[in-house]
Amino acid sequence: MKRNTKYHGEIEISESDIWHFENGIPGFPDEKAFVLLPILDNGVYMVLQSVMTPYVAFVITSPFLFFSDYEFNIDDATLEQLSIEKEEDVLVYAILTVRNPFANTTANLQAPLILNQKNHQAKQLILNDPKYKTRHPLFANKSGKVKG
Repeated sequence: MKRNTKYHGEIEISESDIWHFENGIPGFPDEKAFVLLPILDNGVYMVLQSVMTPYVAFVITSPFLFFSDYEFNIDDATLEQLSIEKEEDVLVYAILTVRNPFANTTANLQAPLILNQKNHQAKQLILNDPKYKTRHPLFANKSGKVKG
């Protein structure tokens, strides 16, 4: 099926490309189907694009590339809801607030995206941990580069 997107124009997607958010995403309860689209060939940044609404798209990244001490537990209800059986089946992303200059971009570590690779079920998990905020600076050194 062909779909219009916010950043990639018109693209062709198949059912197997779609990630299903049963309850939508907070603030977007009716948006339940998304695709992951690369921004660059390096795989660091992606777009979580709504299948139904072209202007609903979020720039995301793996928080572990930028925050080596980031860790949390996925609650039993979420494990069950997404039918997660093994840790290897889980992908975790953080939604970014892209700023100008890009070095001022922030990551939402309080509400990571949890994706089950086996069945393409997904959820934005709200953490009840005061050490995580919705706007963590992505680049501590302000260089705009991934820590390595």
